[in-house]
Amino acid sequence: MNSPKKDGDDDVPVKDPVKYGELVILGYNGSLPSGDRGRRKSRFALYRRAKANGVKPSAVHILYTPQDSKAVHSRGQHSISFTLSRNQTVVVEYSHDNNTDMFQIGRSTESPIDFVVTDTSGGGKEGEDPSIAPSTISRFACRVVCERSPPYTARIYAAGFDSSKNIFLGEKATKWKNPDGHMDGLTTNGVLVMHPEGFPEEPKQGLWREISVCGDVYALRETRSGPSRGKLAEGESSALRDGSLVDLCGATLLWRTGEGLMRAPTLRHLEALRQELNASRPQCPVGLSTLAFPSLPRSHSLEERQPWVYLTCGHVHGRHDWGQRSEREEHPGEGEGSTTRRECPLCRSVGPYVPLWLGCEPAVYVDAGSPTHGFVPCGHVCSEKTVRYWAETPLPHGTHAFRPVCPFCSSALSTPGWTRLIFQGPID
Repeated sequence: MNSPKKDGDDDVPVKDPVKYGELVILGYNGSLPSGDRGRRKSRFALYRRAKANGVKPSAVHILYTPQDSKAVHSRGQHSISFTLSRNQTVVVEYSHDNNTDMFQIGRSTESPIDFVVTDTSGGGKEGEDPSIAPSTISRFACRVVCERSPPYTARIYAAGFDSSKNIFLGEKATKWKNPDGHMDGLTTNGVLVMHPEGFPEEPKQGLWREISVCGDVYALRETRSGPSRGKLAEGESSALRDGSLVDLCGATLLWRTGEGLMRAPTLRHLEALRQELNASRPQCPVGLSTLAFPSLPRSHSLEERQPWVYLTCGHVHGRHDWGQRSEREEHPGEGEGSTTRRECPLCRSVGPYVPLWLGCEPAVYVDAGSPTHGFVPCGHVCSEKTVRYWAETPLPHGTHAFRPVCPFCSSALSTPGWTRLIFQGPID
């Protein structure tokens, strides 16, 4: 997958570095529309750093004047500030931890952020610039802390340290003192996590939870940015598992462990499945032309032999003008096409008629099965087990709603969210 990147002095790759795992943004099908560049990309590999950069809580200060605060922050230590009132702030200082590596995720392009994440536009329209619309993702959204020794446990925490090495929870932020005396709090739009069981062999969805700044797990608030925290989910952990989902209120990230990625299909495997499917020479029942999925790197623009499908019945055709059809030109963006209702020439069922696209992001596959099913309404194609899993996995949407989406383009799925594809073989 991705090789280690030199993003800073702490990131210099060593020979055969330990790979903790990868974070993959759902909805981009392998790369950002404008291409992966630097820290702004569709996936981020977490490797053991040459030098540990983790931090752990140390001293706690209760401050009553701005001068006190200035004195504490001038030490240059990482810290979390909890403003209780105009005259009282609790500052928790953090000291260096030789046993952990820290990786920070957020919208900011400042140097403390390792993985720059912007809002995912639903439908994954090619060429759209998500930076135009106002973002709901925090500039310093969350941090992942990985143990440098086996089993290399990765834990997630809400909020990231800014360029001043501070996390600031103002007077209006949701915060509290735990029974053990330690302060904790939530970020404005929250960091939500879902840990599935048995991913990927026999995956079963878990409950969505909210993660606090100090890494505790809570039931969801009434609304995304509600003032009151949910109930503590006792016995539950912020440790990420293979297949864990992390929602940043604008983008959802999939966590794959290093071990899980070794068992997952690769791009080479997906390309072999594409070639095998094309070698069977599927034909358009109307034009009798041979259909072919485009090679994976070019799977972002319509091609002459592109397969199309009637989503209601699953019959695969070539692109033709049979039946009712919109006169407007289709936009060549991925997952786009005329969604005017069309009548299938084979079975007379009526429904949307869209181009098919191979799912190119290996991390979201739950098995290495043949591409026999497509998501509805976008037309992304993958294995049956993969479409079933994602169609049954609601992701956070808006302030308190949940809905399943296509993991390749973020289009909201219909009910049911998939269809079995029916290809016609060559008649010779």
